[in-house]
Amino acid sequence: MHNKILVSLLVGAALLVAAGVEAQQPPANLDAIPEKMPFSDPYGAPIGAQRAQSLIQAAAAEALKKGWAMNIAVVDSGANLVAFLRMDGAQLASISVAEHKARTAAKYRRPTRAFEDAVQKSDYKYVLSLDDVIASRGGIPLTENGRVIGAIGCSGGTGSQDEAVCAAAAALINKGGQ
Repeated sequence: MHNKILVSLLVGAALLVAAGVEAQQPPANLDAIPEKMPFSDPYGAPIGAQRAQSLIQAAAAEALKKGWAMNIAVVDSGANLVAFLRMDGAQLASISVAEHKARTAAKYRRPTRAFEDAVQKSDYKYVLSLDDVIASRGGIPLTENGRVIGAIGCSGGTGSQDEAVCAAAAALINKGGQ
């Protein structure tokens, strides 16, 4: 009985997350003209080094808890690198990927998952022609008081692992906790 309840809760949580992601997708009809501009939070003052370091530490703590070796990057609102950590054992190829995910999330003011979903789920290949896009989850904008102050990017695991580590750290700012 306990397992059935747990499975039901997990399925419900997954559906809620999926509904939130679907709400961020471009319209099914590319000729449709939305009334509101999507992903239009204005840019704010850039995140400082001390706060960026605290996010790196929060992401690293989450990764350590799971046993995942990650590369973690935080950029400011201008997509400039502010803080970086390569955890012991993290793959070398993921250093630049983590930075790229953070830059993309800051420049485009949206999670990189939006680009992954656009390509994978909606077959919008044109997304791959946009400058400095990476269509792989694990980059999340940092929004404070409705303004983008930077972004965090993680790489080294699967896309879902990268995203989970970034989300744990981004929640400190995006939910008003820091």
